[in-house]
Amino acid sequence: MSKRKFSSQKYMVVTALLSIFTPVSAADKKPEQLVDQLCSTCHSLNNLKHSSGYSQKDWKTLISYMVNTNSDKKLTQNITGYLAEHYPVNTKRESTVIKGDLKLNFEYWQVPTLGQRARDPVQGKNGIIWWVGQWGNILGRLNPNTGDIKEYTLPSGTYAHSVSLDKNQTPWFLGNKNGTVGYLDLKAETFKVFKMPDEKARDPHTGVFDNKGRFWFTLQHSNMIGKLEPETGDIQLVTLPTKGARPYGIKLDSKGTPWVSCNGSNCLIKVDKNSMKLTEIKLPGAQTHTRRLAITPDDMIFYVNSGVGKLGRYNPKNGKITQWDNPSGADSHPYAIEYADNAIWFNESAKRPETLVRFDLNSETMQSWPIPSKEGVYSGLIRHMRMGNNGLIIHQTATNQLAEITWSQ
Repeated sequence: MSKRKFSSQKYMVVTALLSIFTPVSAADKKPEQLVDQLCSTCHSLNNLKHSSGYSQKDWKTLISYMVNTNSDKKLTQNITGYLAEHYPVNTKRESTVIKGDLKLNFEYWQVPTLGQRARDPVQGKNGIIWWVGQWGNILGRLNPNTGDIKEYTLPSGTYAHSVSLDKNQTPWFLGNKNGTVGYLDLKAETFKVFKMPDEKARDPHTGVFDNKGRFWFTLQHSNMIGKLEPETGDIQLVTLPTKGARPYGIKLDSKGTPWVSCNGSNCLIKVDKNSMKLTEIKLPGAQTHTRRLAITPDDMIFYVNSGVGKLGRYNPKNGKITQWDNPSGADSHPYAIEYADNAIWFNESAKRPETLVRFDLNSETMQSWPIPSKEGVYSGLIRHMRMGNNGLIIHQTATNQLAEITWSQ
């Protein structure tokens, strides 16, 4: 495995700050000032306030996944000591675990570049796992059999949100910051980029290929859904009927019809695969919003109701909507979801440790597990999960790790 390195602009700022804080200059600052100056460079300090807390040892480990702190060990000691004192281990985000007979196994891989916000891994039929490092502007390749990792720097300003594979195992990325969709030519190791035809289409988000090779994708804050013809580069865009619906996840049913979840409104969207006409399905509850969805072989549309902590099912045949409470309740914020092995799998992203839940489709019962993190740091979160060749392929953005989950009785 490659040695961890550090290239993201944001985190280079933090590393630079660490390097200029000599023991003398650090002594002039209170620990809370150091934490405020260093941590808030990349994320809100609310992340600390809302955390489940760690020991000093685990704070050191967690920080090491984000920035290189070797430049000043005394400074690191002071910062982590302050964090351990003011944000110690607590149970305020504790999950409710439902026990059962199924056993899980987790295999982890640490990606090389620190602080990249690794996310959305997908495994090809050839076994290779691809991911994007959103904050590091990275497209990554992992061979899970050998542990070999290679990272490619994406075109400037891309900051990809997700990656999908076409029928040739070519990785396609969605440029969330520069309004692009593109792919890596595996032979030439060069990028081909397609620009959105409308300047209002700013943020390609999540995508999926249909059986005709067309690439369907969402644009969350632009409130659009797009279709790209790879052979011609032609892109068509449609705007959702509800303002601020924020299309997020996208999946195809057995007929190749795209379905989209709404992260800003209580709706699902059905897309006509020929005309791109949109049909909006209203879901119950004004607080309902759906991060992602999964579709079973019999075309039942399952979704995570992130707003109220439920698993939902929409039956397109009769319009019936059914919802089940999550094990950890209304504030569990279910996020990623996938169908696998006659079950629906999803995570409770607001809990620590983050939990993985399995909903058995036959018995309509749930079993859940705390998701272990490498080296004992129970930090999340999983923003996407997809079934791989042997099990679920997930990520944890805070620790920049990828993982495969397999199960047995």
